[in-house]
Amino acid sequence: MSTAVLDQPLSRTAQPAASARDATRAFLARAARLRAPAGNESVDNVLLVVAELVSNAIRHTVGPCALHLELLDHSIDVCVADRSPQPPQPRTPGTGGTGGWGWFLVRRLATHIRIKPVPEGGKTICAELPW
Repeated sequence: MSTAVLDQPLSRTAQPAASARDATRAFLARAARLRAPAGNESVDNVLLVVAELVSNAIRHTVGPCALHLELLDHSIDVCVADRSPQPPQPRTPGTGGTGGWGWFLVRRLATHIRIKPVPEGGKTICAELPW
């Protein structure tokens, strides 16, 4: 069976969230040709998780970041690597536009989340979503 994989470094200066969303859309189009999504919301859910993980990596860490997407048997693995060893720090979501919703949404949409240390320093956060 063919598979779909995307590995993309994220520039901190060239609109990383937008370039990650564009690359993810192209990846999801390839994935959909290989296997139909599980539901109508699958594409939007993957795009939302990518946007949240990339935005958090850019906002809360320094140094290089990278996006890895992989089509698995029944899911898509969304991974974002950064140079900070600190795990995500959940906040109480604010209703006044103060944030705090990102990690809550990732945890809500993902069927499985892994946080792996990177040997060179940092971590990779992976969220598996139905596909």
